[in-house]
Amino acid sequence: MTEKLTVEDVEKKVNDTFAGVASSIGFSPIHGKIIGALLVGGRSMPLQKLAKKTGYSSSMISLSLDLLELLNVIKKVKKSADRKLYVELNSNLLETLKNVLVLRIKRNVSDSMEEFENSRKRLEGIQSENKDKVINGIEILENEIKRLHSYIELLDKIKLPG
Repeated sequence: MTEKLTVEDVEKKVNDTFAGVASSIGFSPIHGKIIGALLVGGRSMPLQKLAKKTGYSSSMISLSLDLLELLNVIKKVKKSADRKLYVELNSNLLETLKNVLVLRIKRNVSDSMEEFENSRKRLEGIQSENKDKVINGIEILENEIKRLHSYIELLDKIKLPG
């Protein structure tokens, strides 16, 4: 016998699924649930309703909202009519998510290249028969990271379909 699902059950499953997608591009599951709830809920809703839809407390999602607002994924708006704080999804979510993804990868590429350079310098004072092998490995990794960087630069220039 199958149990009866409610619309709320399906909506929760959709939000959980989107949380997985968001996690795959570097967001936490709570960020994915917030974005998913806003997408399903009409792109704007009061903070208290958003908390209920995500299954988190208002105070718990407030910190996540601050980051999402900083990344221009959402904006917080106080509506004078009912004095509630509303959370609104950015009108071009896919472009915003692409920009966040590109920014994170560029930062990681930069950090990696810096670490490879530091590792090379640390090896200068070390005598070991494995030293050349490690230096060769660093060079291979640098080349792969440079290829990734070129790809990300191309991705950054692509305009998403409307």
